[in-house]
Amino acid sequence: MDRDNLRKEYVELIASAREHVEEQLQLGFIESELSEPERESPYANLDLPALATDAASCTKCRLHETRNSVVFGVGNPDTNLMFIGEAPGADEDRQGEPFVGRAGQLLTQIIEAGMKLKREDVYIANVLKCRPPGNRNPNPDEVETCSPYLVRQIELIQPKVIVALGSFAAQMLLGTKIGITKLRGEFQPCNVPGLRVLPHKKPPAVMPTYHPAYLLRNPSGKRDVWEDVKKVLAFLEE
Repeated sequence: MDRDNLRKEYVELIASAREHVEEQLQLGFIESELSEPERESPYANLDLPALATDAASCTKCRLHETRNSVVFGVGNPDTNLMFIGEAPGADEDRQGEPFVGRAGQLLTQIIEAGMKLKREDVYIANVLKCRPPGNRNPNPDEVETCSPYLVRQIELIQPKVIVALGSFAAQMLLGTKIGITKLRGEFQPCNVPGLRVLPHKKPPAVMPTYHPAYLLRNPSGKRDVWEDVKKVLAFLEE
């Protein structure tokens, strides 16, 4: 077979393969990995009040069976600064607001006494909107199911900085499995798949630091958190 015929046969083979793949995609038998990041979130068109309403009736995971409240988030939606924790505790589950227990009181002190800001001037939320029973660690499927709510909150608020409180928040926002001890103290760009950022803005800078609940058990960590907070304040002033 001469070269021209070989080339023709090769082109026809490639065209046939392409048609087959396109047909399989249309029928849904295979999925394109390249198109995955472009798939729109089910919450993409919801504003913050509508998103909160949707979350309030969520039954997508088992946590709805034991919750008293959906703890959506609280604060200023026009802020440059978000604090994101792991999940509601018992006090938060009762009151429906994040960080209102002992750990929350310490966070408020960090914001108001340390940073000289008002709690209502920042935005506070958690990765999970419902309390895990017994304050256990979130399960991976719960994080996967609930995190789109947080992603949409970040999209709507468009903060300059996110302070990630503890390992679970930091790992979710940075797409890593590294623990908080190694992550804390250094800014990293938010690395959440599908997060949409306005054209004139950059992805939020994430500052991982210790969770206030950890500081209640290990007061010596407060010095590290203060160093992290000072970096956040300096970054916000840039």
